[in-house]
Amino acid sequence: MQKKVFGTTKNGETAYLYELTNKNGMVLKVSDFGANLVALIVPDKNGKLDDVVLGFDDVAGYEYNASFFGAIIGPSANRIGKASFTIDGVDYKVAVNDGTVNNLHSDFYNGIHKRMWKAEAGDTCVKFTVESGDMDMGFPGNKVFEVTYTLTDDNAVKIDYKVTSDKNTIINPTNHSYFNLAGAASGHNIEDDILTLNASHYTPVVAGAIPTGEIAPVAGTVMDFTKPTRVGDRIRDDFEQLKLTGGYDHNYAVDGWDGSLKEIATVEDKGSGRVMKAYSTLPGVQFYAGNAIADVTGKDGAAYTKRSGLCLETQFYPDSINHPNFPSCVFGPGKDYVSETIYKFI
Repeated sequence: MQKKVFGTTKNGETAYLYELTNKNGMVLKVSDFGANLVALIVPDKNGKLDDVVLGFDDVAGYEYNASFFGAIIGPSANRIGKASFTIDGVDYKVAVNDGTVNNLHSDFYNGIHKRMWKAEAGDTCVKFTVESGDMDMGFPGNKVFEVTYTLTDDNAVKIDYKVTSDKNTIINPTNHSYFNLAGAASGHNIEDDILTLNASHYTPVVAGAIPTGEIAPVAGTVMDFTKPTRVGDRIRDDFEQLKLTGGYDHNYAVDGWDGSLKEIATVEDKGSGRVMKAYSTLPGVQFYAGNAIADVTGKDGAAYTKRSGLCLETQFYPDSINHPNFPSCVFGPGKDYVSETIYKFI
């Protein structure tokens, strides 16, 4: 493990970058600013190393980060309809920051992805910790977030989450990394990637990408990735769900979810030969095809634009708090939030 200065924040805080390297030369870089995943350097079929996640060269890029590259989102990833919810008979309002009525990713400007975390580094892992007080960002409970990144010698990145709260509250964090297996600076369009999702159902949305409450079968629709399918094959089809979100940006319900670790997805880039498998203990995964990536200059001067990367955000379903038939994302005294997500390269 190596620790390097990653820059100075606008508040004058020194941010650090923690670099882990395994026996195969794979490198994971994470920062104590926001617990952001900054870089993931992976060998291709010929052993050539490339960074396969979108991001920035220093902390300044992450202080704005319009597309949430590499971010740890919390307390609530994804959307909350009408930016409101009720827990234990108490009504709560959070920031309206997505369209004119909804909430997205808790708080763009003040979320935990833009705060300094305490870091504890080991030889193969880094644990980040941050506190979020009662009613911070509108969410009840004094909360402590722990996120541990581990790099294994079988080319896997493990992300372990633990969150405690002294009141019942929404706990639904995720990592918002954008993957481009050809290389983040390659200019490769992820429409050419081959995707498989171990999910025979998804949660359809209305305008604003808020779920209807239905858990619908993917069979016979353009939403079906139960067999290996090129991402771009049907992304422009005349299908209402794709038109509502400008392409794929939907939560998929993991088949057979029971809280144990399950393989949920496979992504393959034919050119580089890189294959990534995703595993999770969570009930949902948001497949986002990078439809709205803002044009921006990323690491090493790379130009990022629409569909420069894709996300597989492991999660409870969007707006679960307002849909009793969805898995519950409420945690509190006596019920800590614990989950694990793994991205493994084979």
